[in-house]
Amino acid sequence: MASYAALEGSPSEHGSRPNSQSSQSRRRHAKQPGIAGSASWVSSVINLVNTIVGAGVLAMPHAMSNMGIVLGTLVILWAGLTSGFGLYLQTRCARYLDRGGASFFALSQITYPNAAVLFDGAIAVKCFGVGVSYLIIIGDLMPGVVRGFGEPGEAVYLVDRHFWVTAFMLIVIPLSFLRRLDSLKYTSVIALVSIAYLVVLVVYHFAAGDTLAERGEVNVIKWQGAIPTLASFPVIVFAYTCHQNMFSILNEIANNTPTRTTAVVSASIGSAASIYILVAITGYLSFGSNVLGNIVAQYTPSVASTIGRAAIVVLVMFSYPLQVHPCRASVDAVSKWRPQRNTGGKRQHSHNEEFTPASGSPSRNSLLGNGNGGASSQNKVPLKPKPDDMGELRFAIITTAIIILSYIVAMTVSSLDKVLAYVGSTGSTSISFILPGLFYYKISSPDSAHHQRLLKDEDDEEYDAHSNASDAGDAGSPTPGSGASSWREAWSGKMKGRQWRREVLRKMSLALAGYGVVVMVVCLVINTFFVVAH
Repeated sequence: MASYAALEGSPSEHGSRPNSQSSQSRRRHAKQPGIAGSASWVSSVINLVNTIVGAGVLAMPHAMSNMGIVLGTLVILWAGLTSGFGLYLQTRCARYLDRGGASFFALSQITYPNAAVLFDGAIAVKCFGVGVSYLIIIGDLMPGVVRGFGEPGEAVYLVDRHFWVTAFMLIVIPLSFLRRLDSLKYTSVIALVSIAYLVVLVVYHFAAGDTLAERGEVNVIKWQGAIPTLASFPVIVFAYTCHQNMFSILNEIANNTPTRTTAVVSASIGSAASIYILVAITGYLSFGSNVLGNIVAQYTPSVASTIGRAAIVVLVMFSYPLQVHPCRASVDAVSKWRPQRNTGGKRQHSHNEEFTPASGSPSRNSLLGNGNGGASSQNKVPLKPKPDDMGELRFAIITTAIIILSYIVAMTVSSLDKVLAYVGSTGSTSISFILPGLFYYKISSPDSAHHQRLLKDEDDEEYDAHSNASDAGDAGSPTPGSGASSWREAWSGKMKGRQWRREVLRKMSLALAGYGVVVMVVCLVINTFFVVAH
């Protein structure tokens, strides 16, 4: 902690600093460099909620049937809490990167540079697999939707899954070519309307009691055993996976203060958890132990249930571009990755190489001058990093490749359950728990120059704000200076408390990564011995 203490300075040193021109300079220095976004808080929450809540919400009643109402509710809340903590760690990690340049790849370049290609490769495969599953769901459900409104007669192509996969691709292709996630906020609103309809449909049938004749046993506390519970656990855990889009949301949001970004995480996870619990309880009480994996498929055929199936199609259709967006970014990062070369145990790079996406991240390295985190770098003029945008041709090629490949797979494969089970077990747990935990644990190390610089900037800025407020109070006090020493003592105590909280957060981040490894192992064992076996 010696290096941190040297940057932090003693209370007396802080107190002796002038509060005029130098404090204004420090405030300008503490401001996170980069390109500010323009997305609103509401649009950020809408896109994140749409990324979280998908067709998996319909499997919540079946998951609860294996756990009982009490345990099922607790597991849903626990899964939301752990996933939300992973999102929170991502907001903390983004503070070390330039504004608008946060990504898993950029973060890995300053933490685990030689493993960056593995991280982004796993994200690309996971998002691609989920996108393909959405197309398969469309092809499986649309023929049933058509039959729900009447027999197609001679138009037999209307009950052909290949026709509907092709037809809906024509809708999602233009949406997949949008560069900014914020541009999908209106389609996300439509998807959320579809979710609302499905929730209302489940609650309505529960309130109407028209499923009581088909209802099995209902358990409030009793569970079905360890094996069925563990088999349902991944369904709930994966239902909160949205971390692949979190950095894009942080890049595009206009106000990226810690309070604002934490509010985005809290609102999104809270909304998703509320939806999951409501559907799980009402759906389970409707059918009891007889509930199936897709509760909408159990309702008596009617116009309302047919519209419910159509709502699922709309939901997954508008969720497809939300998978293409991170998949494209990860493929771009993987294609630009180059292994770091060590010379004498030290990284060697040129002055400008630091900011190229292939060799380094658009990070707060620009504030560290030549890389030393000492106080001498404070007077260095920060370099302006290059934009990390893909060129038009590169953007078009990668997007087209993703769309064509996903279309081919969806047209030739009718079930990806086993493949997605393994992809979800590895990809979802990695980006939800393991990577956020490991990244924050590494970058927040007291010996990290990035961490030292960020703490120095933030503490100096807050110190100046409190110092100026104290000076203003002393100016109106009958005994000027009487409160200066007391508030400096309070400031010293505050810094010690903050340092303790940072150390606790760092240990919790490592615990989250360990938890992610446990979840991955459990899910892989379940898929290997129980899912594949059947």
